[in-house]
Amino acid sequence: MNVARVATKKVKADRCVSMLKALADEHRWDIVRTLLAESLSVSQLGERLDMAQPSVSKHLNILRAAGIVVTERVGKEVRGSIAEAFRAELSRNKNRLDLGCCSFDFNSPRR
Repeated sequence: MNVARVATKKVKADRCVSMLKALADEHRWDIVRTLLAESLSVSQLGERLDMAQPSVSKHLNILRAAGIVVTERVGKEVRGSIAEAFRAELSRNKNRLDLGCCSFDFNSPRR
């Protein structure tokens, strides 16, 4: 097996692990589904999902590290939105994320 193929498999495996860890938590799943509809501030997300603001911030940091969301400071607020690359990937697959090992359907509620 050549080095390029091994490196590609490693990158895919790392991405898969990162995405699985990020989406494994039901609160993060709810955050992603909510942000797919619109960009919201941390306090707005907390209100909609009945979560404390520090908890929302913690979950957003994990989702940001996985490349799923981006955040930006607007005045005193921090707003979260879906990362463009992640949104584009979902758009290509009709709101499904296919990691190869498994897939996530954002059209249906979590189970």
